[in-house]
Amino acid sequence: MGQKMYGNEYGFSTRAVHTGNDVDGETGAIKRPITMANSYELPYDPTDMNWSDAGGNLYTRNGGSNQKYLQEKLASLEGGEDCIVLASGVAALSGLFFALLESGDHVIFSNITYIAVYRLLNELFKNKFNVETTIVDVSDLEAIKAAIRPNTKLIHIETPGNPTLSISDIRQIAEIAHQNGAYLSVDNTFASPYNQRPIELGADFCIESLTKYINGHGDAMGGAIIGKKEHLDIIRAQSQINLGGTISPFNAWLIMRGAVTLPLRMKQHNQNAQAVAEWLEKQPCVSFVSYPGLKSHKGHEIAKKQMAPGFGGVLSFGLKADHDTHNRFVSHLKVITSAVSLGHDESLIVFIGENDERQYLYPEEFNNGFFRFSVGIEDIEDIIQDLEQALRKVNLL
Repeated sequence: MGQKMYGNEYGFSTRAVHTGNDVDGETGAIKRPITMANSYELPYDPTDMNWSDAGGNLYTRNGGSNQKYLQEKLASLEGGEDCIVLASGVAALSGLFFALLESGDHVIFSNITYIAVYRLLNELFKNKFNVETTIVDVSDLEAIKAAIRPNTKLIHIETPGNPTLSISDIRQIAEIAHQNGAYLSVDNTFASPYNQRPIELGADFCIESLTKYINGHGDAMGGAIIGKKEHLDIIRAQSQINLGGTISPFNAWLIMRGAVTLPLRMKQHNQNAQAVAEWLEKQPCVSFVSYPGLKSHKGHEIAKKQMAPGFGGVLSFGLKADHDTHNRFVSHLKVITSAVSLGHDESLIVFIGENDERQYLYPEEFNNGFFRFSVGIEDIEDIIQDLEQALRKVNLL
């Protein structure tokens, strides 16, 4: 079944259910079992084997059955040729950078990006490995062009960007990268492949934190890199086998299970986030709302072109209030939980204060502290009512 459902001749939801799954040959179970073994039986004469080979089942650090099934599903959903699944989203990001970049290479990366990317590229690769890096507002195509150097190897972007929900034009940036002999990698975590598929828009690599929407239940960690097999073979050898950032079979199985309902969950995330953003935008006590589904969002028109059928489940907003009032507001929430991460079934909110080390890179409206709000799949009336009662308790409504 898994092989039959690999191609795009089937719809997204059908592939989410079937790709990578098959009837278990030993038991007849219609779901793939969890194979918790860390080692597999060797052939009669193993002396000619490559102990670092990822082609078959040898040792789970080289690759295991559950990892393989999940990779089939994700490659199909992302519209990519191949996929590597690793232990976390950060393992995927660092694995890509480690295998792709060499001393003396130059990287352009987005001013709005996950904290680990900021650390990896602005500090670790720069200081330890002599990789040159330039931080650019990648929503500005001319700024990207101006930052290109003869040794530019990679442009890395997030769209929507974490945590400000900035939008970048994937197709246009891919053209700029390729015209200058560089690769484009896109962190697609906020959108998920349901809403946006960077490979189909011209990106060379798509990165997903599987911990978020693709798993969707807040109970497993994983990360994925999707791209061409010729590139991923190198990343698999260097960053999976020799760095060892392998996903556990149990987490791969959990994420495989979670991915089945991705289309259904994303429909609800999209609808709920749009409704919350529109409601917040009408409240006089709200200083700003950043959500690409709003016409007021700077990147709305680009998002309409490259994000379909929706704009994701994350938004950011601020209150016309002091630091303590932001925290008191969160303390009164009942349905919405104060916690990091996103893409869970439940709504999660985090207050990002004025002392964030990347504050200088954010738009001005974010400078007084703001919330990143991952809108869950609860009843929308309950989410909005929860926001409303918390605002009343801090005397903002």
